[in-house]
Amino acid sequence: MQTLYLLNAVRLMLLIALIFLVPPATYAAVDLDEGWEYRWGDSPMTDAGVPEWVLGQDPGQWSAIGFPSNPPDRKGQEHVWYRITLPEGEWQEPVLYIYSVDLIVQVWLDGKNIYQYGTFDDRGRGRFEGWPWHAIPLPENFEGKPIHFRIFSDYTDIGLWGEVSIVEQPALILFIVKNSLEALVISGFSALIALLAMFFALLQTEKKSFGSIALFSLSSAVLLLSESQASQLIWNVPLMWDYLAAGSYYMLPVAMALLLEQWFSDRRPWLINLVWKIHLAYAVASITLALSGLVDLSSTYPLFDALLLVSLAAITVVVVERFRHLKIEQQIILAAYAVFCTLLVVDMAVAHGVLPWGRVPVSWGSLIFSLAVVMISLWHYARTQKALHRLNLSLEQQVTERTQKAEALARREQARVRLLTFENEKTRVLNEINAELQDCISLNQTFHVLARRLPDLCSPLRGRLYQRVDNGKAYELLTRWGYAGEPESPRRIENPDGPPPHSQMLARYSEEKDQSRSEWQVGGDGSLCLWINLQSAAEGLVTMALLFVEVPEEFAADDMDYGTARLFQTLSQGVQKIGIALSSISLRDELRKYSYEDALTGLKNRRYFDQLMEHESAVAQRSDQPLSLLILDIDHFKRFNDTHGHEAGDAALRAVAGMLARHFRDSDVVCRYGGEEFVIIMAGSTAKAGYDKACELARAVRTMPVEHDGFELGHVTISVGVSNWPECSDSPDSLLGLADRALYRAKEAGRDRVEIS
Repeated sequence: MQTLYLLNAVRLMLLIALIFLVPPATYAAVDLDEGWEYRWGDSPMTDAGVPEWVLGQDPGQWSAIGFPSNPPDRKGQEHVWYRITLPEGEWQEPVLYIYSVDLIVQVWLDGKNIYQYGTFDDRGRGRFEGWPWHAIPLPENFEGKPIHFRIFSDYTDIGLWGEVSIVEQPALILFIVKNSLEALVISGFSALIALLAMFFALLQTEKKSFGSIALFSLSSAVLLLSESQASQLIWNVPLMWDYLAAGSYYMLPVAMALLLEQWFSDRRPWLINLVWKIHLAYAVASITLALSGLVDLSSTYPLFDALLLVSLAAITVVVVERFRHLKIEQQIILAAYAVFCTLLVVDMAVAHGVLPWGRVPVSWGSLIFSLAVVMISLWHYARTQKALHRLNLSLEQQVTERTQKAEALARREQARVRLLTFENEKTRVLNEINAELQDCISLNQTFHVLARRLPDLCSPLRGRLYQRVDNGKAYELLTRWGYAGEPESPRRIENPDGPPPHSQMLARYSEEKDQSRSEWQVGGDGSLCLWINLQSAAEGLVTMALLFVEVPEEFAADDMDYGTARLFQTLSQGVQKIGIALSSISLRDELRKYSYEDALTGLKNRRYFDQLMEHESAVAQRSDQPLSLLILDIDHFKRFNDTHGHEAGDAALRAVAGMLARHFRDSDVVCRYGGEEFVIIMAGSTAKAGYDKACELARAVRTMPVEHDGFELGHVTISVGVSNWPECSDSPDSLLGLADRALYRAKEAGRDRVEIS
């Protein structure tokens, strides 16, 4: 079992890696949100054990329902049937995905039981066995056939819940992992906070608040992990995960009430004390009764949710009364907890059907709480460090006034201070470099800054800076400093197997001196090689530059000077900070590109069009220059998609986009407006020029074959609407509406033509 758990965990990590390494794929997925019918009660069975309702041998009536969950007029009913006709489509390895079912279900297709979760007894009843997500493999030729769902539930809800869709199995797994990634990361972060808080609770037993924070963070971590859909991929035991989720969920108010009780220890409120005791008793009793089989775990949730609402109201009254008297860090933690509870209550409302279905980011509440704890910890650490620094200065003053030995120690401390001053100077230079980097708008600008300022940072050491070229295949010399003549080092470093080894700090132990010390790993040419890396959203971690620093011979021996080691360490940390600044600039550039670019066609998107059209309209009016606007639509595109598939439709969109990019001037702006619609802004063009260009484009598209997977799929045609200012309109702002109406006339006239307003 342990081996199976490890294999599933490894598989999950590989899937997570695939999400980052493989670009998102387009896959066929159909939501089943229309055409549902329901019927209360349970079906009689044939001698072969097949429900008569599946065979159509039922005189009863089926009623339509928007979504198969909680039909009206339940009146104590514990059995319900749903049915829907499966749609047509093209799938590879199709499965029916259901987010959750209350509580157990049988699925029938073509008179066969194709799936079952839970055990039905002779009366059609069964026990709760967890709330997993379901992936039901669909047999061949399922299209157009009715599928039936037999459901039993003695819970407050009955039926399917969340999402129901037909999707390809590989795409579903990636979808599950991607949707769970946020919860997994935040769960791990909360678990780390819990471990740290537990460690401090053991070290500082007088501070009991650490124990409460550890309990809350651990409960949050377990809750997020258990309720994430990816947990089922780690270990497919849904009921176990539901027990973990319930236990951690029930312990959340216990942890918070204990923390408040410790904060209000001077005037311990009986109400807070009562809250955590009641919730602790409920958590132990409900889990114990569920494990013993006396009650279903699902039946413990409604009572707890009601109890939680009452407890939150009581805690709120107490906290509001004493909030102003709390310390700032306590106020921050309570504010974070309030956000978490708000999200929890909203999620509770969704679970009970008070609010419509939607994914509530409860994990963000846990993250905010964990970040609040980290922020407060860092704040306390900074205050401690400042106090220690002041104390250190005071001790140094006392030491300098004592014996000769103390004076020697003082001189050593003065040397250390000089070294710190030197490091502070390097820190100042590094801060200036980072400030200049923040003002850069491109990576090219950043390398100009680095070429100019790195000599100041590395002084008094000689060095060279190489920049990444040819997509990482080589590095070229960008600048050098400290050399009297031409250096012997190459001006270009080829990179077939990766960059030269990155220099690292090595720890060594000296038996003679009975002490440990650190040395830098020096290259064969006597220099240090430091990588300047940046984190790119598209490529991941990329080594953008190589910094070589010459190591003087007197410092390359075994007795390397401590100050030099500190210098090189400062240099390494500075390079890391520069990499962070470059990552920020790279990410900003990528976000700017993605926000205005259509991912499928590579053209500008609608957001870019809306902003540019407003600008071009103003320019046209101000300069009294004509402005033409073309809007085009691929004819019968839905039919093309239905015939050839969505991937072929994407190929057609890319082909038309490529034709548009080739037929217009660099000054013209081509955008994908949405779906199969495109718009072109032609600044300075007359109505005739716009019309002629549209006719030329229509002819070119008409003769252009569409290819996909090595096959020709035929041809497509386009309809184009043209408008112009000032020939067709009194205002450039109305061009889009006029062009759209012209496009409509073109479609009404038979398509594959151009109309001008």
